Amino acid sequence: MASSKDSVVSSALVERSPVYYGWVVLGISTLGMAATLPGQTAGISLFIDSFIEDLGLSRSVVSWLYTVATVLGSLGLPLVGRLLDRYGPRWVAVVLISLLAASCAGMSWVSGWIGVFVGFVCLRGFGQGALGLVNNHAVNLWFERRRGLAVGVLGLGMAGATALFPPLMEMGLQAYGWQTTYLIMGGILAATMLPLGALLYRDAPERYGLSPDEDEPVAERESASDEGSEEAASGHATMRGVRPAIAYRTWTFWLFTVAGVCTAGFGTGLLFHHFSILEEVGVARGLAAQFFVPLGVVTGLLNVGTGWLVDHYPPRLLLAGQLTLFGAMMGLLPMVDTAAGVWVYGGVFGVAQGMQGALLGSAYAYYFGRAHHGTIRGLANTVFIGGTAIGPAVLALGPDFLGGFAPILWIITPVPLVLALAAFVGWAAEWDATTLVDGI
Repeated sequence: MASSKDSVVSSALVERSPVYYGWVVLGISTLGMAATLPGQTAGISLFIDSFIEDLGLSRSVVSWLYTVATVLGSLGLPLVGRLLDRYGPRWVAVVLISLLAASCAGMSWVSGWIGVFVGFVCLRGFGQGALGLVNNHAVNLWFERRRGLAVGVLGLGMAGATALFPPLMEMGLQAYGWQTTYLIMGGILAATMLPLGALLYRDAPERYGLSPDEDEPVAERESASDEGSEEAASGHATMRGVRPAIAYRTWTFWLFTVAGVCTAGFGTGLLFHHFSILEEVGVARGLAAQFFVPLGVVTGLLNVGTGWLVDHYPPRLLLAGQLTLFGAMMGLLPMVDTAAGVWVYGGVFGVAQGMQGALLGSAYAYYFGRAHHGTIRGLANTVFIGGTAIGPAVLALGPDFLGGFAPILWIITPVPLVLALAAFVGWAAEWDATTLVDGI
């Protein structure tokens, strides 16, 4: 296998950067996360009423189109992950930003349910799924010791976009209509993120003779000795990592993946039915809306805070705490019937959401290395997104068949608590070892 010295390439931008270039990658990736907003629920939800009114679609039809499109859009993520491992994030990001911009422009031409469905598949697949995967992968390539903090900062891109851009998009809807607003969004993506992405995204630091976290020449490492691990090929010869086939057979991979499905799915369900759940216990809509204030603030803070913790404590131990908090929150939610309770609920939800983002964003590279991170994370993301699609349907079983949301919440509360126990036991027993790339 070629050494890193043989495959090092020169980049004037990397060499002349006044700071370690990983911070530049983190900056463009954070902007890249903000650019996924047209494919996120927070962005698409602004247009739902327009589809219903202008295209003659019912709310239930639009909801099911969105659910199925979310699942279909996630199926290509394993392929995107393999492309990232083979070609690096730079040109994959350029292609995906182009496709997302074209998808926004295409949405301005839809005239029926087929067009809406195809648009949803493209927006969810290229934006929320694939471009989000690229940004996470790019940051994980450039950081190891400070990976958690970097991934935590990355989460601020989505949090900031959710706070800033929906009001601007709503202004566009009111002033120009939904078709023109989609054209404007596509144009902004093409004019800003496309050139910035082509200029600033870069492959792994070893490609440029650097080490993760440091602006120093990469040190030669011993070749892989573990049967389940290997060095990456062509241009990434010094990167270590567990082969995907081995990673998929580990307890750790499925612990974090199932935990992600649990918190992402049930969390999406709680947000989807938020006003109805609180209305059931007597909370007025205006008070229920205040929940989003502590949710947004605390989510951003805990993204960064948990990122710092990941750099100092095992992710499995932190996952046990996050799942315990999430389960307790669901079990106690039917008792939230005061203003103080709503604010506490928003804060606790923010803690759980912020911890989830930082943990799932860094755990796969932490345990399985960087060499095949794109492929491994691509499969996990497909499962995550599938989980977000089923969460609202599971919670809807409560009012449909059990007389309210409280019974279904109490039925599903043990799920995260059992997973929390499994995470704690796995950490204490060191199942799958501390990190699977140790000793390579």
